[in-house]
Amino acid sequence: MRTTVTIDDDVRKALEALRRERGLSTSAALNELARRGLAASLSDTAEPFRQRTSSMGRPRFAVENIGETLELLEGPDYR
Repeated sequence: MRTTVTIDDDVRKALEALRRERGLSTSAALNELARRGLAASLSDTAEPFRQRTSSMGRPRFAVENIGETLELLEGPDYR
């Protein structure tokens, strides 16, 4: 696949260093860096996010009627 990309200076320097060091073409060096980044992100050992929950108990009032609940919480002039 051919495409045009904008490469930041730090990535360009790493790309050039790898290209010179290993005698690779620019495309081969870019693919190598991309594969390294993919491998590093796939092997990340961070645990997945888990939301902790806790029971808040039963509500002290019914919340089926939003208007009544707002009036109870905010007072009769909640609007």
